[in-house]
Amino acid sequence: MENGNAIRVDCVTKRYGPVTAVDAVSLQIERGEFFTLLGPSGSGKTTLIRLIAGFDLPDTGRIYLGPRDVTNEPPYRRPVHTVFQHYALFPHLNVFKNVAFGLEQKRLPKPDIERKVAQALELVQLAGYQQRMPDELSGGQQQRVALARAIVLEPQALLLDEPLAALDFKLRKQMQQELKQLQRQLNMSFLLVTHDQEEAISLSDRIAVMADGRVQQIGTPRAVYERPQTTFVANFIGVCNIFEAEIVARNGQRVLLNIEGQPMEIALNGESLIGPRVRFAVRPEKIELSAEPLRADGSIWLRGVVENKSYLGDLTHWQVRVGRLLVTVSEQNHSGWRSERFHHGQSVFLAWMPESVILLSD
Repeated sequence: MENGNAIRVDCVTKRYGPVTAVDAVSLQIERGEFFTLLGPSGSGKTTLIRLIAGFDLPDTGRIYLGPRDVTNEPPYRRPVHTVFQHYALFPHLNVFKNVAFGLEQKRLPKPDIERKVAQALELVQLAGYQQRMPDELSGGQQQRVALARAIVLEPQALLLDEPLAALDFKLRKQMQQELKQLQRQLNMSFLLVTHDQEEAISLSDRIAVMADGRVQQIGTPRAVYERPQTTFVANFIGVCNIFEAEIVARNGQRVLLNIEGQPMEIALNGESLIGPRVRFAVRPEKIELSAEPLRADGSIWLRGVVENKSYLGDLTHWQVRVGRLLVTVSEQNHSGWRSERFHHGQSVFLAWMPESVILLSD
């Protein structure tokens, strides 16, 4: 195993009766990396983090923390700590006692405990809160105490199971930035579980998108957004237009398609196609809308009819009917004028550059 890996999951499967919660999952998390498991409810992400923490044992496969095989070891012997959505603070203990609890279990000298607790509370911006009780703290402050209680033990990796889900929108955004800053300060591996795509993209070095117990794609936030490999990933991360087209003709790396009766040529760029049809995606912000066809600049275009408009302040979302397809186009508003450019029922042209086409493997 490479020295740079903090966590390695090797072909792990976990079943609960007839349900396969985690299905032959393999991934590696590097030391000092902010890694996120992203997926909808029931995708297997929480089960996977529980397997890494040792709260559940896999049916097959191995789990390594650093070079050590911990597959069958109990949680207290694993050099990781888990922070949950519901904090799990001791209500009868003050902040100092909550953070010091794990250190006291290890029977560290009192001066060492006081020093480590003070350092941890400083890191989470709660210096001076040692004597407060949990019910005297806000939700964000309670989450900071839970983080301090975890990092004070200096784990090899911190496991975060939807830690910000219970916070309101504004506080959640604030805590996201504090979480990223904390991870950089500690240079510790963070493994986050979330269903929030924006949270995953803004915080992560890499993301594993999960569905039905399997990893659909692993990559940087930019890679999984700009180049999703499957329809699920394309639809789950942001808004995406999915096109299915009939292949009319092939000429090397160029393919002529029929989309709703309109011809379109795309380049495969080294990818291969099997069968008579192709599925591809184009992000809404990559599409340009115009009343007249654009000049011949290499762009791909289709004809459509404006069906709906959503004004969102900084953005306008247009929905354009192309045969049976409803295509979403996102435009930045400049002084608000773009939102008034088209009207319902107007014939328009949609154009995008060839490099904006994302071929989907499914």
